[in-house]
Amino acid sequence: MKTDDTVVGDAAGAQPEDIRHGMPAGLGTRLKLARQTRGMTLKALADAANCSESLLSKIENGKASPSLPMLHRIIKVLDKNIGWFFEESHGEEGMIFRAGTRPVLTLDPLRRGKGIALERIIPYSPGHLLQCNIHHVEVGGESAGPIQHVGEEVGYVIAGEVELIVGERSFHLVEGDAFAFNSDLPHHYRNAGDRRASIFWVNTPATF
Repeated sequence: MKTDDTVVGDAAGAQPEDIRHGMPAGLGTRLKLARQTRGMTLKALADAANCSESLLSKIENGKASPSLPMLHRIIKVLDKNIGWFFEESHGEEGMIFRAGTRPVLTLDPLRRGKGIALERIIPYSPGHLLQCNIHHVEVGGESAGPIQHVGEEVGYVIAGEVELIVGERSFHLVEGDAFAFNSDLPHHYRNAGDRRASIFWVNTPATF
């Protein structure tokens, strides 16, 4: 049975203005390029990623938006990194990233629920072994999931309160608390307080 997760748009495929503007530029085009580079048909990718061919076609044509779990399944099949779909890499390895100049990626259009933005500490580049972001989670915000992938993760709560669910265990974390776990365990998180929470989050290999 196919799991089409989240489709953003009305029955005719049109999307609200704010959702269209929030979509990563060229997501569908990059997805199609990655698929064609691997010599895969729409049906082959849809079957492997456990989604419908029609939904995948809409995503490639910019008429629908996948949930984050679905996007993880697609990139796993395509052997790509999610960051590849979001940002341009100019082949320059930076060292200093000043406050107020770091890119912020809003996840709302690609996930169930709202309220999470990733502030890039290490801009995506194929040359980086680590991925590091500050996860800003608004009140009521939570990640899609649970998700699983290869690697390790570590985090530090900078502000607010967070509920972290790893496998069948749930942890209530407050400012100053830290965590570490293997990424192959199902995991997701949510804001558990009454103000915005921020988490300094590092994982390897880069997956988003």
